[in-house]
Amino acid sequence: MNLETERSELDLLPEYYQYHDEGCEFAIACLNCPLPRCIYEEPGGRQRWLKRQRNREVVRLFYKESKGVKELALMFGISRRTVQRTLKNYLATLKKAAASQPSYAGEAPAAENQGVKKE
Repeated sequence: MNLETERSELDLLPEYYQYHDEGCEFAIACLNCPLPRCIYEEPGGRQRWLKRQRNREVVRLFYKESKGVKELALMFGISRRTVQRTLKNYLATLKKAAASQPSYAGEAPAAENQGVKKE
């Protein structure tokens, strides 16, 4: 009978278990987390999230504050090639988003109009 009592204590329903929510580096508590899904549930979640944040900041500093590639590489502790790759990927994303935008009736997409003279 003692064994049955111990088993039932270990197999408590979640609402009867005192869970200590310690959170993580992104939120004080899991229940107050601003992310839609726990970053640790995603494969490579934390590292991927941090890299995206870094890349956004690299792009922002390059375009808004006119920082150079070499300066950004030194700031973030990454290679110049990584900065260049980040900027290239950002431009590719912009082009892809622009291409997916519906064009107005009768007008050619902007990419097709480049270099064409209107008569």
